[in-house]
Amino acid sequence: MDAPTFELERWFAEVEAGADVMLAESGVRSLPASDFDTDLGELGYVIPTNGEPALRAAIGQRYGRSADEVVCTVGTQEANFLAFQSLLSPGDHAVVVTPTYQSLHAIPDSICDVTRVELAAPDWTLDVDAVAEAIRPETELVVLNNPNNPTGHQHDAETVEAVYDLAADADAYLLGDEVYRRLAPDPAPAVASLGEHGISTAGLSKSYGLAGCRFGWLAGPEDAVEDVEAWKDYTTISPGTFGHHVAEQVFGVGGFESREAELRQAALDHVETNAEITAEWAREHDLDWDDPVGCNVLLDVPDGFDDSRAFCRVVVDEASVVLAPGDCFGVEGTFRLGFGLPTEELRDGLERVAGVL
Repeated sequence: MDAPTFELERWFAEVEAGADVMLAESGVRSLPASDFDTDLGELGYVIPTNGEPALRAAIGQRYGRSADEVVCTVGTQEANFLAFQSLLSPGDHAVVVTPTYQSLHAIPDSICDVTRVELAAPDWTLDVDAVAEAIRPETELVVLNNPNNPTGHQHDAETVEAVYDLAADADAYLLGDEVYRRLAPDPAPAVASLGEHGISTAGLSKSYGLAGCRFGWLAGPEDAVEDVEAWKDYTTISPGTFGHHVAEQVFGVGGFESREAELRQAALDHVETNAEITAEWAREHDLDWDDPVGCNVLLDVPDGFDDSRAFCRVVVDEASVVLAPGDCFGVEGTFRLGFGLPTEELRDGLERVAGVL
C-alpha cells in the first residue's frame, strides 16, 4: 500500500496553527465539553470493542439495521478506511464519484484499479449513466459522498437509489459517506437503508459540533460489518472511551435522554444563519453561490491569481485566514470555504478576505 500525500491535511498542517481564522473548517462550530456529562469512570477500552450493543442498536435504527450491523469507529475516516481495506483486494475494481474528500479515492486507488466519475460543474450533478458505464465485472465497490464535500451538492433520492441499483445489479456494494447527511433539512435516503448492498458511514464531527470526540460508525450488512471488525483489530481496536460516552448521550442510551434532535436542530439553525451571511458576501464579490447543503461551498478563485494555491497563500499571508485550495480536491481554479464556525468568527474571516479581494 502506497498512499499519496494527503494534500488538504498537509496544507492545514502548514498554515492552520499560525492563522487567526479557520475559514476552511468543514464542520459545525464546536460545542463545549461542559454541555455533556464527562464523568467516564475508568479510562479503559470500550467493551465490546465494536461499541456497546445498546448504542449500536440506537445508531442502527436510523438505517433499519440491527446492532450487529453497526460497528463504532474512531471517526468517519476510520470507518471508510476499514471498509476499503476489508472490501477491496488487488485485482478488484472500484468506482468513485469525484470531486470528493481525498481519502475516498486515494485509499481505494492504493489497493486496486479505480475509475472516477466526475460531477458536472457548475451545479455538480451526477450522471448516473456514467456510473453504469464505469462499472466492470470485477467492480466490488461504488463510493458516493452525499452531501458532497467540497461542493456542498446533495444528490437527491432518485439519484442515490439509481446508483444503489447499479451497484446491486453488479453484486457490488455502494458505500455512502454521509457525514454531512444530518445537516440537510431534507436528507436523501441513507445508503444503508436501501438494501443488502448498501453501506453508510458517518459520525458526530460534522453535524453535531463534536469533532474532537473522534466518534464514527459504519452500518451495513452483517457480513461486511464482521469483515470491518476484523480489520479494526489492527487499527484502533475500540472507539475512544470519551467519544463513546458522549455518543451515548447524543443517542440516548446508557441511562441518558436522547439529545440528537436538539443538537441537530441547533446545528441546522446555525448553518442557515451563516449560509445567508456567506451568500450575501459571495454575491457582493461576484462569486457564484449555489445554495450548498451542509457547511461547505466551492467557489471560483477571483481573477488576478495564478491558481487556487496562490490565492489561498495570499489570503493566509495577508489576512491570517485559512481557506482550502481547490487543487486539494482535484478542482483547480476553486477554493473551499467553510461557514460552520461561530458566526462572529465567520464575519471576521469574511471581512478579512474581502480586504484581500
